Amino acid sequence: MKAYTYIEHGRFELLNKPKPALQDPRDAIVRVTLASICTSDLHIKHGSVPRAVEGITVGHEMVGIVEEVGSEVRSVKAGDRVTVNVETFCGECFFCKRGYVNNCTDPDGGWALGCRIDGGQAEYVRVPHADQGLNRIPDTVSDEQALFVGDILATGYWAAKISEIAPDDTVLIIGAGPTGICTLLCARLKRPKRIIVCEKSPERRQFVREHYPEVLTVAPEACREAVLANSDRGGADVVLEVAGSEDTFRLAWECARPNATVVIVALYDRPQVLPLPDMYGKNLTFKTGGVDGCDCAEILRLIEAGEIDTTPLITHRYPFGRIAEAYDLFENRRDGAIKVAIDCTE
Repeated sequence: MKAYTYIEHGRFELLNKPKPALQDPRDAIVRVTLASICTSDLHIKHGSVPRAVEGITVGHEMVGIVEEVGSEVRSVKAGDRVTVNVETFCGECFFCKRGYVNNCTDPDGGWALGCRIDGGQAEYVRVPHADQGLNRIPDTVSDEQALFVGDILATGYWAAKISEIAPDDTVLIIGAGPTGICTLLCARLKRPKRIIVCEKSPERRQFVREHYPEVLTVAPEACREAVLANSDRGGADVVLEVAGSEDTFRLAWECARPNATVVIVALYDRPQVLPLPDMYGKNLTFKTGGVDGCDCAEILRLIEAGEIDTTPLITHRYPFGRIAEAYDLFENRRDGAIKVAIDCTE
């Protein structure tokens, strides 16, 4: 089969590899129909994910059709159309039972697909712990509608969930990339009083204005003033930092009101500094970490009900044989690219 592979620092290649086989009775083999490229794939390419293994097939955003299941798999069967969770989790350990599936203690627990074991930018993928990692797609939901359920939509849902947004809150979201927009979609489900999106790209601010006209957009240099002018308590009640730079990390806590919640959704390339003397007295609560992607069934229900629609994020489509072109376009944000769908059947 064809598989897009991490060769070495700075280099991915489309290779021919053996089709994966079941290795455990809890595995499933999925024929990938549609995949996408995530910023985390770029982090692997550029060496920001030290645990990534050279030689693995990359990719963790995908949907497909179950080809084969192990003898202990109960939730899906051959022929089912499914989403694939970015995280592998056993469902039985201390962390899984409490919903902290990113910290699953299984050897393949957490973010394994496309990082430590072969992922889904391929014609086929083996999914360990398939009962937890696969969710059936409703018949009325298309592959494109479901494409981001297992990763960036799960991230946005997790972020909105742990931020505990209240109806009278002013919510600031920093970053309007794909994960930022998914976070926006999930924050809107909480019906806060006001949402402000801070984004440096004029094109992405325009995207937000066109699709979510009730949301206030602002550039980083005007963010603090805009938050003060549009909040009732001297700052944002909840800040969701989805951009991942030193400047946006500082902006997040500076724009928060005293006793606010700051949720760090971003994956940073380098350590950040908590300037405790500067923020002394703000009494902020920081919530950080990797997504706990255990709400995919609920996210699919919301998509089916018309509450969430991520299809506008798919700005470009490529056949699998041209995936290198798709990476170049996505990484360099050419032609207004937000997300790219890769047809793995072509």
